[in-house]
Amino acid sequence: MKKLGIKKETKNVWERRVPLNPIAVQDLIKKGFEVVVQPSETRIYKDEEFKVVGAKLCDDLSDCDFIIGVKEIPMKDLIPGKPHLFFSHTIKGQDYNMPLLQKILDDKITLLDYEKIEDEKNRRLVFFGKFAGYAGMVDTLHGLGQRLNQQYNIETPFLKIKHSYQYESIADAIDQISVIGKEIEQHGLPAEITPLNIFLLGYGHVAQGCQEILAALPILKVSPDQLEEYSKNYEDNKIYLTVFKEENLVERKDGAKFELLDYFRNNSAYKSHLEKYLKYCSVYMNAIYWTSQCPVFLPNSYLKEVQNNNPKLIIIGDITCDIKGSVQATVKSTWPDNPVFILNSETEKETDGYKGEGFAIMAVDNLPCEFPKEASDCFSEALMPFVEQMLLNDYSKTINDSTLPNEIKSACITHNGELEENYKYLEEFLK
Repeated sequence: MKKLGIKKETKNVWERRVPLNPIAVQDLIKKGFEVVVQPSETRIYKDEEFKVVGAKLCDDLSDCDFIIGVKEIPMKDLIPGKPHLFFSHTIKGQDYNMPLLQKILDDKITLLDYEKIEDEKNRRLVFFGKFAGYAGMVDTLHGLGQRLNQQYNIETPFLKIKHSYQYESIADAIDQISVIGKEIEQHGLPAEITPLNIFLLGYGHVAQGCQEILAALPILKVSPDQLEEYSKNYEDNKIYLTVFKEENLVERKDGAKFELLDYFRNNSAYKSHLEKYLKYCSVYMNAIYWTSQCPVFLPNSYLKEVQNNNPKLIIIGDITCDIKGSVQATVKSTWPDNPVFILNSETEKETDGYKGEGFAIMAVDNLPCEFPKEASDCFSEALMPFVEQMLLNDYSKTINDSTLPNEIKSACITHNGELEENYKYLEEFLK
């Protein structure tokens, strides 16, 4: 009988999610598997809820055949020779997790990563992205209200928006924001901040979550090329949303025609042309996948240039949260109860809170944890179709010769102490 071990989450006090909820665990037990759950005082589902469906509670997972968690498993808790599944945050060669990847190799662990469970069109199948969008958008709107009030003494209905984690559910957040939306529709926004333009970079799951929150407000969508027109002819009881896709963001350095597939394959041949639109931006929402080969879309040089010239930009919501990445002002990540910091682009000094000279940045790097139950349930449902096959697989064989489905084979980063072929590029980051 194969045995599944579910790790408790220990990365930070906010992490309350689970990869599989009690309903999923019960289903596995009915199929003849054993499930061992590490006890946790912070998990959104209590220990008793797992115990009542037949799971065993135990700190020791060493006799389990397969180990799963949500966030990175601490190096000291890795079990040598066992297959593990979690978000490792290694596929971009992230410096802070290269020691973790090296330890996984040294311990001959098979590492599967949720981020790379993809279909034949490279679409992710098991993800929290939408929940990052929900929480990131709410936290940014909260920050917008606080920043306007504390720094500029401007009162708006956005002041009533709470931190994401303070809402009972996503539906509760949307219901309460809808009331604020009606207030804006009836009474308008202050002249000092209109037209209020939200720039949303991206159109994937994260961006979809953002748009579902924004739908509670009186939103009018405008294209990038319409921004100049609406800067002159606008209504103060509307909020203007512009969604930027790749063709709106970049152009080839050599002047050749933009082609989406070429951009995906050859990021470094492109440069940003977003700057021509930035003067219209009030709220900048970053929800795009980004690597160091991609252009920087919001450089510090631009922020430094406009900081003392009464810029329209009020707050940056960096959901992607790549440190010093496409938003160079994201110099650190933040926590759900302290989501915003101010970066003075001239002095390059940052201070927590909503007040100060510079630019406000929302940079919570673990946003889905703010809606832990809904996020866990959705994630569990997406993961369950693959769990049985992962448990039954013979990991003594090569991944290519295994019985794993292709969607899982593509997610295998290391196997028995070696990087899989698709991830050999990580060797240069381990040096």
